[in-house]
Amino acid sequence: MPSRSQYALMSAKDKNIVMLISFSSAVTFFDFLIYLYIADIVSLAFFPASTSPTVAKLQGLGLFTVGYLARPLGGIIFGRYGDIKGRKPILLISLLVTAASLLAMACLPTYAQWGLVAPALFILLRLVQGMAYGLYVPLAWVFVAEHVPRQYLSVGCSYVTASFFVGVLFSNAFFSWLTGAMTPEQLTDYGWRLPFFIASILSFLPLLAWRLIGESPFFIAMEKSKPKSYFAKPLTLLFKNHKHSVFVGMMLTLIISSITTVVILLLPELIELRFTLDTDLFGFSHSLGIVFMIFGCIFYGLVSNHENFGKILVVGSALLIAQMLAFFYHLQAGGDYILIMYALLGFCAGIVGMVPAILVQLFPTNVRLTGMAFCYNITYGIVGVLIPFGLGYATLFISFSPALYIAFIGFIGIIMGLYFYNLPQFKRIDQVV
Repeated sequence: MPSRSQYALMSAKDKNIVMLISFSSAVTFFDFLIYLYIADIVSLAFFPASTSPTVAKLQGLGLFTVGYLARPLGGIIFGRYGDIKGRKPILLISLLVTAASLLAMACLPTYAQWGLVAPALFILLRLVQGMAYGLYVPLAWVFVAEHVPRQYLSVGCSYVTASFFVGVLFSNAFFSWLTGAMTPEQLTDYGWRLPFFIASILSFLPLLAWRLIGESPFFIAMEKSKPKSYFAKPLTLLFKNHKHSVFVGMMLTLIISSITTVVILLLPELIELRFTLDTDLFGFSHSLGIVFMIFGCIFYGLVSNHENFGKILVVGSALLIAQMLAFFYHLQAGGDYILIMYALLGFCAGIVGMVPAILVQLFPTNVRLTGMAFCYNITYGIVGVLIPFGLGYATLFISFSPALYIAFIGFIGIIMGLYFYNLPQFKRIDQVV
């Protein structure tokens, strides 16, 4: 396995890789979120104009859900090839497929031009993009974890996680500008294509620095050490030897996916269902919360580099529960200090920044990407499809539903933290089975 000491300092090459993967992660999250921001407009372009508003809304939600359902397919089917053929070629495929699918979406004819063929092609491209995204996210964490020295594992993964939320901030700013710069008619006519064009260009940019990217040292060392008769079967090995790790990985992914989905994506709409706040102030508060969540991700990544994972996870989960409940009690009291409360909530939600470093260490090198892709995409697919509908319905009857759900997730975080706190030692990151 790689001979570099786990206590080595990060080299310039390590820093370049972390920055490049972080940039790609921010862009990839922006790519995936495009449809969330302009679902109604895209529905008008790809479905009959006579469709009722309710049906159009359901069509829009359905097309967004397609992306979530496709993620497990991409993660599981192509993730295993990353354990067989290497991380670098699969990363290249993921970036190319994402960029190409976005460019194709931007150039698609509308329903008025091609009829039912247009929405069929859009759904197909949305599936392809979802599959590429499902492969990219766990691959980004694995790629960074296998390049940086062991002592930077947690903070390296936290930078990647934080960069996803940078993509959300960019999305908020971009679509605020787009909707302000164009009329609804212009957006429906041609403006909806602009985000896809820009996302495609941004997705191609990392390829300009492709020469800076090298294959994972762990994968190279594994390839050199395995016997010639070895036949890689990562999916078989995963479920034969690592069922327990798969369960733990899915629980950890439940924490990441639930906090991200609720705090970052759903909370503004859920709050508007039961509380009345100044729209501009609330929008700024949400963006401020994301900024502090980025800081929180890096903070927890730094702290968990030097302290026991389990202890930090327990403390961070407890703080998140307390702040989420305090946030909703504050809303009920009038929301006069929404800026401060949203910032604190975002920082506490940054606990997700340390979790990927735990996920990486659950699986040995030869099944790592397969295991992470399976856990991440299956769990995220379930959460992404069920939670928006479930919480939206529950919030109509119980205003504290989002807080209660995050409190439940926090308790899972505490249980998982106690589990890791009592483990004598993690597996070595370079282990092979």
